Amino acid sequence: MLTLDKIYHAAYTLRPVIRKTDIIYAPNLSKDAYIYLKTENLQVTGSFKVRGAYYKISRLSPEEKAHGVIACSAGNHAQGVALAAAKNGINSLICIPDNAPISKIEATKSYGAEVELVNGDYDEAYARACELQHKEGRTFIHPFDDDDVIAGQGTIGLEILDQLPNTDAVIVPIGGGGLIAGIAFAIKQLRPDCKVYGVQTEGAPAMKQSFDARQKIPVSAVSTFADGIAVKCPGDITFDLISRYVDEIVTVTDDEAASAVLELIEHQKLIAEGAGAVAVAAAMFHKLPLEGKNVVCVLSGGNIDVTILSRVITRGLLKSGRVANLTIPLIDKPGQLQNISEIIATLGGNVVSVHHDRGEANSAINSCVIKIGMETRDQQQIDEIKTALTDAGYQLI
Repeated sequence: MLTLDKIYHAAYTLRPVIRKTDIIYAPNLSKDAYIYLKTENLQVTGSFKVRGAYYKISRLSPEEKAHGVIACSAGNHAQGVALAAAKNGINSLICIPDNAPISKIEATKSYGAEVELVNGDYDEAYARACELQHKEGRTFIHPFDDDDVIAGQGTIGLEILDQLPNTDAVIVPIGGGGLIAGIAFAIKQLRPDCKVYGVQTEGAPAMKQSFDARQKIPVSAVSTFADGIAVKCPGDITFDLISRYVDEIVTVTDDEAASAVLELIEHQKLIAEGAGAVAVAAAMFHKLPLEGKNVVCVLSGGNIDVTILSRVITRGLLKSGRVANLTIPLIDKPGQLQNISEIIATLGGNVVSVHHDRGEANSAINSCVIKIGMETRDQQQIDEIKTALTDAGYQLI
């Protein structure tokens, strides 16, 4: 059973192993609320997961440790288990979905774990891990649906109230629910008036749908770049705790999460993975009633693959109106590009690419299509440029 005493014991056990991550004030993230960031992206292994994994493994019997441990994960829990097992001197085997970022897979191996890649998502990796557990007699370290794991994650709730006693609300990413279950339990025991909100992506909304329906509702498929929270089915223990202690769950789009990643890089100098940024996305895009409140957004992890990061930045720039693309059909004659460029420049846009195409099959022989890439300030500036171009007689596709 999860108790507040168990969470305090976890905090004591974890003290020599994990980092008490800072809470950073982030005034640029919202004009309506006072936003603070709990920087678990700067935790040992780059994620909160080491808390629950280490506490669970520390409580194994000598016989269980001798047989080793097994886990399944999209990456962050894998690294937590691998490090915890190494510090306890025991063998670990991790089943990881083959679509997980390469950086997470390699990091898991670097902590000394054996890794087996499994075709599919988290749930397929989980099934394979259960199969190997029965075959080899290892102890299964569940990524979220375990009281000891949840207690380890709940230590974040203790730290938040210690670091910012006047916290009004905490926003937490949700995958299987272990993180928010632990944080919500700890906070509601100590500060029942403090709101605890959860966030999922629209492409992986299993806990949101279950919470609203008051019964577990798995989804058949998940689709999101936030791989750390791409879980098809809520846990039994976590769903029960979330139903009792969480106030509301909302969703954000992948584009909104990408915008939050970009915002954290640009204004906070922090790297967060997609799953780690969804709490910030919920605050940025007004998904919750936060006006005038002291709000802590949990940045759950920072282990984003650099190849994905470049794409996320591009999507974030598009979403925030920092870049834009225009397609303009024209009569092919001298001066057209100069006129368009002057309009854009006059309004402060910066042309960064031009593609001139005369090969459109359905256009007139004497016509062409110009595709222009621009750097802009925001969506309002883009709208001003589009209006000026149409007022000048240009058609925008």
